[in-house]
Amino acid sequence: MTTQLSDLETQLSTLKQEAQRAIATASDLEQLEQLRIKYLGKKGSLSQVLGGMGKLDASERPRIGALANEVKELIQAELEQTRSTLQTAQIEAQLEAETLDVTMPGIYQPQGRTHPLTSTIDRVVDIFVGLGYTVAQGPEMESDYYNFEALNTPADHPARDMADTFYLPDGNLLRTHTSSVQIRYMENNEPPVRIVAPGRVYRRDTVDATHTAVFHQVEILAVDEGLTFTDLRGTIKIFLESMFGECPIRFRPSFFPFTEPSAEVDLQWRGRWLEVMGCGMVDPNVLKAVGYDPEVYTGFAAGFGVERLAQVLHQLDDIRRLYSSDLRFLRQF
Repeated sequence: MTTQLSDLETQLSTLKQEAQRAIATASDLEQLEQLRIKYLGKKGSLSQVLGGMGKLDASERPRIGALANEVKELIQAELEQTRSTLQTAQIEAQLEAETLDVTMPGIYQPQGRTHPLTSTIDRVVDIFVGLGYTVAQGPEMESDYYNFEALNTPADHPARDMADTFYLPDGNLLRTHTSSVQIRYMENNEPPVRIVAPGRVYRRDTVDATHTAVFHQVEILAVDEGLTFTDLRGTIKIFLESMFGECPIRFRPSFFPFTEPSAEVDLQWRGRWLEVMGCGMVDPNVLKAVGYDPEVYTGFAAGFGVERLAQVLHQLDDIRRLYSSDLRFLRQF
Protein backbone atom coordinates (compact mmCIF):
# COMPACT_ATOMS: atom_id res chain seq x y z
CA MET A 1 0.00 0.00 0.00
CA THR A 2 1.41 3.39 -1.01
CA THR A 3 1.71 6.30 1.40
CA GLN A 4 -0.78 8.38 -0.66
CA LEU A 5 -3.41 5.62 -0.39
CA SER A 6 -2.96 5.32 3.34
CA ASP A 7 -3.21 9.08 3.82
CA LEU A 8 -6.47 9.28 1.82
CA GLU A 9 -8.01 6.42 3.80
CA THR A 10 -7.09 8.17 7.05
CA GLN A 11 -8.53 11.46 5.82
CA LEU A 12 -11.80 9.78 4.82
CA SER A 13 -12.07 8.03 8.19
CA THR A 14 -11.41 11.28 10.04
CA LEU A 15 -13.90 13.14 7.83
CA LYS A 16 -16.59 10.55 8.56
CA GLN A 17 -16.13 10.78 12.33
CA GLU A 18 -15.99 14.60 12.32
CA ALA A 19 -19.15 14.85 10.19
CA GLN A 20 -21.04 12.43 12.44
CA ARG A 21 -20.18 14.42 15.57
CA ALA A 22 -21.10 17.76 13.94
CA ILE A 23 -24.41 16.50 12.54
CA ALA A 24 -25.37 14.95 15.88
CA THR A 25 -24.97 18.31 17.63
CA ALA A 26 -26.83 20.43 14.99
CA SER A 27 -29.55 22.46 16.70
CA ASP A 28 -31.58 23.75 13.77
CA LEU A 29 -32.21 23.20 10.06
CA GLU A 30 -30.12 26.19 8.99
CA GLN A 31 -27.08 24.86 10.81
CA LEU A 32 -27.69 21.42 9.30
CA GLU A 33 -27.72 22.90 5.80
CA GLN A 34 -24.39 24.60 6.46
CA LEU A 35 -22.93 21.24 7.49
CA ARG A 36 -24.20 19.64 4.28
CA ILE A 37 -22.44 22.29 2.23
CA LYS A 38 -19.27 21.98 4.35
CA TYR A 39 -18.91 18.24 3.88
CA LEU A 40 -20.72 17.39 0.62
CA GLY A 41 -20.68 20.62 -1.36
CA LYS A 42 -18.72 21.13 -4.58
CA LYS A 43 -15.93 22.76 -2.58
CA GLY A 44 -16.58 20.70 0.55
CA SER A 45 -14.27 18.47 2.57
CA LEU A 46 -15.12 15.27 0.67
CA SER A 47 -14.35 16.88 -2.69
CA GLN A 48 -11.01 18.12 -1.37
CA VAL A 49 -10.06 14.63 -0.22
CA LEU A 50 -11.03 13.11 -3.57
CA GLY A 51 -8.87 15.71 -5.30
CA GLY A 52 -5.85 13.73 -4.14
CA MET A 53 -6.88 10.61 -6.10
CA GLY A 54 -4.92 11.87 -9.08
CA LYS A 55 -1.69 10.92 -7.32
CA LEU A 56 -2.74 7.29 -6.85
CA ASP A 57 -1.93 4.36 -9.08
CA ALA A 58 -4.77 3.30 -11.35
CA SER A 59 -5.18 0.07 -9.37
CA GLU A 60 -5.65 1.98 -6.08
CA ARG A 61 -8.28 4.47 -7.23
CA PRO A 62 -11.29 2.08 -7.14
CA ARG A 63 -10.60 1.34 -3.47
CA ILE A 64 -10.60 5.03 -2.52
CA GLY A 65 -13.65 5.65 -4.75
CA ALA A 66 -15.63 2.91 -3.01
CA LEU A 67 -14.58 4.18 0.43
CA ALA A 68 -15.49 7.77 -0.51
CA ASN A 69 -18.96 6.65 -1.68
CA GLU A 70 -19.45 4.82 1.58
CA VAL A 71 -18.55 7.93 3.57
CA LYS A 72 -20.80 10.12 1.39
CA GLU A 73 -23.80 7.81 1.80
CA LEU A 74 -23.25 7.64 5.55
CA ILE A 75 -23.10 11.43 5.86
CA GLN A 76 -26.21 11.82 3.67
CA ALA A 77 -28.12 9.31 5.81
CA GLU A 78 -27.07 11.11 9.00
CA LEU A 79 -28.16 14.44 7.50
CA GLU A 80 -31.59 13.10 6.48
CA GLN A 81 -32.23 11.49 9.84
CA THR A 82 -31.26 14.62 11.74
CA ARG A 83 -33.29 16.82 9.36
CA SER A 84 -36.37 14.70 9.98
CA THR A 85 -35.86 14.91 13.74
CA LEU A 86 -35.40 18.70 13.66
CA GLN A 87 -38.44 19.23 11.42
CA THR A 88 -40.62 17.17 13.73
CA ALA A 89 -39.37 19.12 16.74
CA GLN A 90 -40.02 22.41 14.94
CA ILE A 91 -43.61 21.44 14.10
CA GLU A 92 -44.26 20.29 17.66
CA ALA A 93 -42.88 23.57 19.04
CA GLN A 94 -45.08 25.56 16.68
CA LEU A 95 -48.16 23.55 17.63
CA GLU A 96 -47.35 24.04 21.29
CA ALA A 97 -46.96 27.80 20.81
CA GLU A 98 -50.21 28.09 18.83
CA THR A 99 -52.32 25.84 20.97
CA LEU A 100 -55.66 27.35 21.96
CA ASP A 101 -57.28 26.71 25.26
CA VAL A 102 -60.75 25.77 24.06
CA THR A 103 -62.04 25.70 27.64
CA MET A 104 -61.67 29.49 27.99
CA PRO A 105 -64.72 31.65 27.21
CA GLY A 106 -64.61 33.43 23.85
CA ILE A 107 -64.61 37.21 23.38
CA TYR A 108 -67.95 38.35 22.01
CA GLN A 109 -67.74 40.39 18.82
CA PRO A 110 -71.14 41.75 17.80
CA GLN A 111 -71.97 41.40 14.14
CA GLY A 112 -71.80 44.67 12.25
CA ARG A 113 -74.58 46.02 10.06
CA THR A 114 -74.55 47.99 6.83
CA HIS A 115 -75.53 51.63 7.37
CA PRO A 116 -78.92 52.39 5.76
CA LEU A 117 -77.30 55.01 3.50
CA THR A 118 -74.70 52.53 2.27
CA SER A 119 -77.29 49.83 1.68
CA THR A 120 -79.49 52.31 -0.22
CA ILE A 121 -76.59 53.36 -2.46
CA ASP A 122 -75.72 49.72 -3.13
CA ARG A 123 -79.33 48.95 -4.00
CA VAL A 124 -79.57 51.93 -6.38
CA VAL A 125 -76.29 51.12 -8.10
CA ASP A 126 -77.27 47.45 -8.51
CA ILE A 127 -80.48 48.49 -10.28
CA PHE A 128 -78.72 50.76 -12.77
CA VAL A 129 -75.86 48.34 -13.37
CA GLY A 130 -78.55 45.82 -14.22
CA LEU A 131 -79.87 48.30 -16.78
CA GLY A 132 -76.44 48.50 -18.44
CA TYR A 133 -74.94 51.51 -16.66
CA THR A 134 -71.30 51.80 -15.58
CA VAL A 135 -70.28 53.22 -12.19
CA ALA A 136 -68.25 56.45 -12.44
CA GLN A 137 -66.72 58.54 -9.66
CA GLY A 138 -64.88 61.82 -9.28
CA PRO A 139 -63.29 64.15 -6.69
CA GLU A 140 -65.34 65.80 -3.95
CA MET A 141 -63.19 68.95 -4.19
CA GLU A 142 -63.94 70.41 -7.59
CA SER A 143 -63.06 73.39 -9.76
CA ASP A 144 -65.64 76.01 -10.63
CA TYR A 145 -65.43 74.88 -14.25
CA TYR A 146 -66.51 71.27 -13.67
CA ASN A 147 -69.08 72.09 -10.99
CA PHE A 148 -70.74 75.04 -12.75
CA GLU A 149 -69.37 76.43 -16.01
CA ALA A 150 -69.22 73.20 -18.03
CA LEU A 151 -72.77 72.53 -16.82
CA ASN A 152 -74.08 75.68 -18.51
CA THR A 153 -73.96 77.72 -15.28
CA PRO A 154 -71.64 80.72 -15.75
CA ALA A 155 -70.51 82.90 -12.84
CA ASP A 156 -73.38 85.41 -13.18
CA HIS A 157 -76.12 82.77 -13.57
CA PRO A 158 -78.86 83.09 -10.91
CA ALA A 159 -79.18 79.30 -10.73
CA ARG A 160 -75.99 79.24 -8.67
CA ASP A 161 -77.99 80.54 -5.73
CA MET A 162 -79.96 77.26 -5.69
CA ALA A 163 -76.75 75.30 -5.12
CA ASP A 164 -74.59 77.60 -3.02
CA THR A 165 -71.63 75.68 -1.68
CA PHE A 166 -68.48 75.88 0.39
CA TYR A 167 -65.61 77.69 -1.35
CA LEU A 168 -61.96 77.06 -0.55
CA PRO A 169 -59.13 79.65 -0.37
CA ASP A 170 -57.48 78.31 -3.55
CA GLY A 171 -60.60 78.96 -5.63
CA ASN A 172 -61.82 75.37 -5.63
CA LEU A 173 -65.05 74.31 -3.96
CA LEU A 174 -66.86 71.33 -2.49
CA ARG A 175 -69.02 69.90 -5.24
CA THR A 176 -72.75 70.54 -5.04
CA HIS A 177 -73.70 67.53 -7.17
CA THR A 178 -72.11 64.57 -8.90
CA SER A 179 -72.91 66.15 -12.28
CA SER A 180 -69.24 67.13 -12.39
CA VAL A 181 -68.46 63.41 -12.74
CA GLN A 182 -70.56 63.38 -15.92
CA ILE A 183 -68.44 66.15 -17.47
CA ARG A 184 -65.18 64.43 -16.56
CA TYR A 185 -66.42 61.12 -17.94
CA MET A 186 -67.69 62.57 -21.23
CA GLU A 187 -64.40 64.41 -21.79
CA ASN A 188 -62.60 61.06 -21.84
CA ASN A 189 -65.18 58.80 -23.47
CA GLU A 190 -67.07 58.85 -26.76
CA PRO A 191 -70.81 58.08 -26.98
CA PRO A 192 -72.73 55.94 -26.31
CA VAL A 193 -72.49 56.79 -22.60
CA ARG A 194 -74.46 55.26 -19.74
CA ILE A 195 -73.09 55.97 -16.27
CA VAL A 196 -74.31 56.06 -12.68
CA ALA A 197 -72.35 58.38 -10.37
CA PRO A 198 -72.80 57.99 -6.58
CA GLY A 199 -71.00 60.21 -4.08
CA ARG A 200 -71.01 62.76 -1.26
CA VAL A 201 -71.98 66.36 -2.05
CA TYR A 202 -72.16 69.66 -0.14
CA ARG A 203 -74.59 72.59 -0.10
CA ARG A 204 -75.24 75.46 2.27
CA ASP A 205 -78.69 74.17 3.11
CA THR A 206 -80.52 74.80 6.35
CA VAL A 207 -80.68 71.52 8.23
CA ASP A 208 -84.21 70.27 8.87
CA ALA A 209 -86.20 67.04 8.70
CA THR A 210 -85.62 66.65 4.94
CA HIS A 211 -82.41 68.66 4.28
CA THR A 212 -78.79 68.59 5.38
CA ALA A 213 -75.66 70.45 4.29
CA VAL A 214 -73.70 67.26 3.59
CA PHE A 215 -75.53 64.46 1.88
CA HIS A 216 -75.18 61.70 -0.71
CA GLN A 217 -76.33 61.85 -4.28
CA VAL A 218 -76.64 59.50 -7.21
CA GLU A 219 -76.83 60.78 -10.76
CA ILE A 220 -77.32 58.95 -14.04
CA LEU A 221 -76.40 60.03 -17.54
CA ALA A 222 -77.19 58.47 -20.91
CA VAL A 223 -75.97 59.91 -24.23
CA ASP A 224 -76.60 58.28 -27.58
CA GLU A 225 -78.22 58.89 -30.94
CA GLY A 226 -81.98 59.26 -30.80
CA LEU A 227 -82.61 59.36 -27.05
CA THR A 228 -85.83 61.15 -26.06
CA PHE A 229 -87.74 62.21 -22.95
CA THR A 230 -89.73 59.00 -23.30
CA ASP A 231 -86.53 57.02 -22.67
CA LEU A 232 -85.87 59.14 -19.58
CA ARG A 233 -89.40 58.67 -18.23
CA GLY A 234 -89.30 54.91 -18.80
CA THR A 235 -85.89 54.58 -17.09
CA ILE A 236 -87.04 56.50 -14.01
CA LYS A 237 -90.29 54.53 -13.82
CA ILE A 238 -88.43 51.20 -13.92
CA PHE A 239 -85.97 52.43 -11.30
CA LEU A 240 -88.59 53.68 -8.82
CA GLU A 241 -90.68 50.53 -9.22
CA SER A 242 -87.56 48.42 -8.59
CA MET A 243 -86.89 50.43 -5.41
CA PHE A 244 -90.39 50.80 -3.99
CA GLY A 245 -92.69 48.53 -5.97
CA GLU A 246 -95.87 49.86 -7.56
CA CYS A 247 -96.28 53.46 -6.37
CA PRO A 248 -97.81 56.66 -7.80
CA ILE A 249 -95.23 58.96 -9.41
CA ARG A 250 -95.55 62.22 -11.28
CA PHE A 251 -93.37 64.51 -13.38
CA ARG A 252 -93.58 68.30 -12.89
CA PRO A 253 -91.99 70.89 -15.20
CA SER A 254 -88.95 72.47 -13.59
CA PHE A 255 -85.70 74.23 -14.42
CA PHE A 256 -82.07 73.12 -14.30
CA PRO A 257 -79.41 75.02 -16.26
CA PHE A 258 -77.85 71.81 -17.58
CA THR A 259 -81.05 70.13 -18.86
CA GLU A 260 -83.80 71.29 -21.24
CA PRO A 261 -86.59 70.37 -20.84
CA SER A 262 -86.33 69.65 -17.10
CA ALA A 263 -88.65 68.02 -14.61
CA GLU A 264 -89.04 67.16 -10.94
CA VAL A 265 -90.18 63.67 -10.03
CA ASP A 266 -92.50 63.20 -7.06
CA LEU A 267 -93.38 60.03 -5.20
CA GLN A 268 -96.48 59.61 -3.10
CA TRP A 269 -95.32 59.00 0.47
CA ARG A 270 -97.30 58.97 3.72
CA GLY A 271 -100.32 60.47 2.03
CA ARG A 272 -98.50 63.33 0.31
CA TRP A 273 -96.31 63.97 -2.71
CA LEU A 274 -92.58 64.02 -1.92
CA GLU A 275 -90.01 65.30 -4.40
CA VAL A 276 -87.38 62.58 -4.88
CA MET A 277 -85.34 63.60 -7.93
CA GLY A 278 -84.72 66.05 -10.73
CA CYS A 279 -84.22 65.08 -14.34
CA GLY A 280 -84.25 66.29 -17.92
CA MET A 281 -82.72 66.11 -21.38
CA VAL A 282 -79.07 67.19 -21.50
CA ASP A 283 -78.76 70.79 -22.66
CA PRO A 284 -76.97 71.11 -26.05
CA ASN A 285 -74.48 73.55 -24.47
CA VAL A 286 -73.32 70.82 -22.09
CA LEU A 287 -72.77 68.43 -25.00
CA LYS A 288 -70.79 71.12 -26.84
CA ALA A 289 -68.61 71.73 -23.74
CA VAL A 290 -67.33 68.14 -23.88
CA GLY A 291 -66.95 68.01 -27.66
CA TYR A 292 -70.14 66.09 -28.52
CA ASP A 293 -72.16 67.17 -31.54
CA PRO A 294 -75.71 68.03 -30.29
CA GLU A 295 -76.99 67.62 -33.85
CA VAL A 296 -76.03 63.94 -33.68
CA TYR A 297 -76.36 63.01 -30.02
CA THR A 298 -79.00 63.58 -27.37
CA GLY A 299 -78.99 62.53 -23.75
CA PHE A 300 -80.86 62.50 -20.49
CA ALA A 301 -79.79 62.85 -16.87
CA ALA A 302 -81.35 62.45 -13.45
CA GLY A 303 -80.13 63.05 -9.91
CA PHE A 304 -81.47 62.40 -6.44
CA GLY A 305 -80.46 62.50 -2.81
CA VAL A 306 -79.84 59.10 -1.25
CA GLU A 307 -81.07 60.31 2.13
CA ARG A 308 -84.45 61.21 0.66
CA LEU A 309 -84.82 57.74 -0.87
CA ALA A 310 -83.71 56.12 2.40
CA GLN A 311 -86.42 58.12 4.18
CA VAL A 312 -89.09 56.75 1.89
CA LEU A 313 -87.67 53.24 1.78
CA HIS A 314 -87.44 52.88 5.57
CA GLN A 315 -90.36 55.17 6.52
CA LEU A 316 -88.16 57.63 8.45
CA ASP A 317 -89.65 60.81 9.83
CA ASP A 318 -86.41 62.83 10.05
CA ILE A 319 -83.31 62.73 7.82
CA ARG A 320 -81.12 63.68 10.77
CA ARG A 321 -81.61 60.24 12.29
CA LEU A 322 -79.27 58.88 9.61
CA TYR A 323 -76.40 60.93 11.09
CA SER A 324 -77.10 60.61 14.81
CA SER A 325 -74.96 57.46 15.25
CA ASP A 326 -77.61 56.24 17.66
CA LEU A 327 -77.15 52.48 17.89
CA ARG A 328 -80.74 52.01 19.00
CA PHE A 329 -81.74 53.41 15.62
CA LEU A 330 -79.03 51.77 13.47
CA ARG A 331 -79.59 48.28 14.90
CA GLN A 332 -83.04 48.23 13.29
CA PHE A 333 -81.47 47.83 9.83
